[in-house]
Amino acid sequence: MKTRRLGKTELEVPVLSFGASSLGSVFRDIDRGEGVRTVHAAVDAGMNYIDVSPYYGLTKAESVLGEAIRSLPRSSFTLSTKAGRYGENAFDFSRKRIHDSVQESLDRLHTDYIDILFLHDIEFVPADIIIEEAFPTLLRLKEQGVIRHAGICGLPLPLFEKVLPQIDPDAIISYCHYSLNDTSLLSLLPLLEKKEIGLVNASPLSMGLLSTRGAPAWHPADDRVKQVCLQAARFCAEQGSDIAKLAVQFATANERIPTTLVSSASEHNIRNNAAWIEEPLDQELLSEVLRILAPVHNESWASGRPEYNIEHNMKSQASSKGEQE
Repeated sequence: MKTRRLGKTELEVPVLSFGASSLGSVFRDIDRGEGVRTVHAAVDAGMNYIDVSPYYGLTKAESVLGEAIRSLPRSSFTLSTKAGRYGENAFDFSRKRIHDSVQESLDRLHTDYIDILFLHDIEFVPADIIIEEAFPTLLRLKEQGVIRHAGICGLPLPLFEKVLPQIDPDAIISYCHYSLNDTSLLSLLPLLEKKEIGLVNASPLSMGLLSTRGAPAWHPADDRVKQVCLQAARFCAEQGSDIAKLAVQFATANERIPTTLVSSASEHNIRNNAAWIEEPLDQELLSEVLRILAPVHNESWASGRPEYNIEHNMKSQASSKGEQE
C-alpha cells in the first residue's frame, strides 16, 4: 500500500490505516476472535498504522488489539493510543492520570512503547489544562522513551487553531472534517504544513452518515444533514456502487493528507477498503454525489466547550431565528 510521511516524524504511514474503535464493540457486539482476525487482515493488507484508545469500549478495544498484536513483530506496525478521556463524560488530563493511563495501555497492548500518544478530545476541558499540564506531560514521556511522538485530537477545527500556535505536537487527529460531505479540514492545512505537524484524518464515512442504513440514532448531526447524506448513499447504491468505496477513495486521494483511519471489525470490510484504494475513482459518480451533498457541505455539530463552537452556535442561532420569522 502507498505510504506518506507523517509530518516531521520519521513515520511512513499507509494512506489508509486501521481505527480500532470497532474492537470495543462501539458499533456492534463483536467476538474477540473476530476482532483479532480483522487486525491481522488489516496489517496483511498494508494498513499497518493502528489507532486505539482506552475510551473505546471502556478498555475493550485496547485489550482485543493487544491480543491481536502480541503475535506480530513490533516493528511490523505503528501504534497510537490516547489519554485523557475514559468515558462519555469522564475526562482527566492531570499529570498523574496520564502517567497511569499510559502504563495501563502498555499492559493491555503488551508493548513497552507507544509510537504516538494523543490527548483525547481536548475540546472538553479549558485550553490551559492542555497547554500547561497535559501536553508537557507527554513531552516528558517522550524524553523517557515511553512514547515516541506526542499529539492531540478533537472535533472542532477552532480548537486546533487556538491550541496549535501554543504547543508543538508531532501529529493531530481530526475526524469528520475531510469526507464527501465536509472538507473544512482543508482550511487547517496551511497551519499544519507550516509547523510540519502530521495529520491523521479519521472517519471518512462521517461516523455512519454516509450509509444506506442511515446515520445511527446517537449521531449528533441534525436531521437535515442525515437525510441529505442518506440520499447520496442511496444514489450510489442505485448506480450499482457503494458510497463507502467512494468516500474511502476520495479521502485517500488527497496527497496533503498523509493517512485516513477507517474502523471495522469485519475482515471482509477491511480487505474491501484496502482493495478500493487501488481502483480508479469514478469521477462522474463523485461529481453527482458532491452535487447532492452540496446543500449540507461543511455542516458539522457542536462538541465540547462553547468557545470552540462559536461558528456552529452562530449558525444554529441564525437557523432558529429564520424558523421563528
